[in-house]
Amino acid sequence: MLLAVSILIFLLIRLAPGDPAIAIAGSHATKEILQEMRIKWGLNKPLIDQYLIWLGHALRGDLGVSILTQNPVLSDLLQRTPNTLELAVVVIILSTFIGGVAGIISATRRYSLFDYIAMFIALFGVSMPIFWLGIMLVLLFSIKLNLLPTGGMLSALYSIRPITHLSLIDSLLELNFPAFFNALSHLILPSIALGTIPMAFIARITRSSMLDVMGQDYIRTARSKGLNEKGVIVKHALRNALIPIVTASGTEFAMLMGGAVLTETIFSWPGLGSYVVQAVSARDYPAVQGSVILIAFMVSVVNLLVDILYAYLDPRIRY
Repeated sequence: MLLAVSILIFLLIRLAPGDPAIAIAGSHATKEILQEMRIKWGLNKPLIDQYLIWLGHALRGDLGVSILTQNPVLSDLLQRTPNTLELAVVVIILSTFIGGVAGIISATRRYSLFDYIAMFIALFGVSMPIFWLGIMLVLLFSIKLNLLPTGGMLSALYSIRPITHLSLIDSLLELNFPAFFNALSHLILPSIALGTIPMAFIARITRSSMLDVMGQDYIRTARSKGLNEKGVIVKHALRNALIPIVTASGTEFAMLMGGAVLTETIFSWPGLGSYVVQAVSARDYPAVQGSVILIAFMVSVVNLLVDILYAYLDPRIRY
């Protein structure tokens, strides 16, 4: 899959209009300077040669040098990835918990007022454009009410020593609680904007999966044995309904790692999404290729972990 992704992104980025040599040297550069830039970055060679050279270096862990930052692409990615990972982990934890609880309550109180309200909010959340919601959140909570920062990860007044490169964890490890709460305040608006769709999707999947399980014979048998309703829901219904929920959570987490472009751009979050946007704008071929390959790798890992979790949740899959 990674090989297919590498070929696809290699061709797509080169089909996009624009010349990296012009992006480097400027629109007023002479033909000689542009040709020199193409030779320097290997853009004058046939496409198949360019791909094979890049692939050979990538297999050795060398993703090239960014045209935009002049830094090794791998170094840039290692600096940016923890920021996106931190945002994605916070969002998926909140989305799974809130969406899961809402879906369970909706399934156990089918056609109740809570069910109608929760599913309406879920439909509203799925339909909400992230870029519009992000702008509205900034206008309301940052500009109008002045309660939360407009963007970034940490205010200039605070500094955190990079241990794990995750600001919340590093600030706790240093017992720097002012920095922790400041970093947490920067996470709130991006998390809300990015979490609306996953939360709504997980709530709908949880409700549907729970309703399928609640109508099974073993649920009626458990109730007929005198088990309390909480035990029936938690021990019998929820456990057997977890596979679709885990699938939805895993899929959404993979999407968050690669699809936070709009959110990171709106909130000036220095993660993979904003890095890809800058790289595409600058026709930075090595940066775009390296970023997409890394995202594809993380998606593959998440899918593998979800598959392994299936076997843990359902013994029939192991057998």
